[in-house]
Amino acid sequence: MLAKRVIPCLDVHGGQVTRGVQFGRAEAGELRNVGDPVELALRYNEQGADEMVFFDITASAHGRATMVETIERVADECFMPLTVGGGIRTVEDMHTMLKAGADKTSINSSALATPDLIRAGAEKFGSQCIVVSIDAKKVAPDRWEVFAKGGREPTGFDAVEWAVKAVQLGAGEIVLNSIDADGTKAGFDLEITRRVSQAVGVPVVASGGAGSLEHMADVLLAGRADAVLAASIFHFGTFTVADVKRHLAAKGIPVRFT
Repeated sequence: MLAKRVIPCLDVHGGQVTRGVQFGRAEAGELRNVGDPVELALRYNEQGADEMVFFDITASAHGRATMVETIERVADECFMPLTVGGGIRTVEDMHTMLKAGADKTSINSSALATPDLIRAGAEKFGSQCIVVSIDAKKVAPDRWEVFAKGGREPTGFDAVEWAVKAVQLGAGEIVLNSIDADGTKAGFDLEITRRVSQAVGVPVVASGGAGSLEHMADVLLAGRADAVLAASIFHFGTFTVADVKRHLAAKGIPVRFT
């Protein structure tokens, strides 16, 4: 079994890391300020994070410039792979973030609106640079629907089917976000994670719901995810990345220690 990855996620709004519950909105005052993204990145780098994910939730030209500056600063200070998402709509946007120091770019709503963006990005930079993030919500006993626009707009797409198509188009990794579980700390959605993991031949990163060390182990074992992504439990000091890795190792799950 390949080593499983532990990945902190930083949602950046106006140059600061924020946190909400079930895709809370900045304009509605539903986000809590957490701190400076570079300081947090350095903390997680020291704790042994395998990667770092940054999501730009500002969605403005000013926000884009701020995010580029943030990635440049983090890339200068940290030595782990960086993934950047949020507002990436063109191959040129991907190039801007990769040039700033990102190793991967993550696309979501733009991929749903223009699926060929996945193919174009993969052809230009390689599939390893193209991550498709999927925001999924359970809408029926046996169906998870993909939502766009920060989890606010239903698309009618089935989450598993969209994941398969994204990989066929060239995505090298899937980040699967459970809207139902996001920020609740009640555990990951194991069923949809398992279904997507079994359906695609690329790594699947589980996101949404981490509240305990056992949740992390569960989604890697029962959910068959290749990596686990979390925000709140790291930002608010509930656990460190090292805490998670020690727990996973004790469960027989292979992880990398730096």
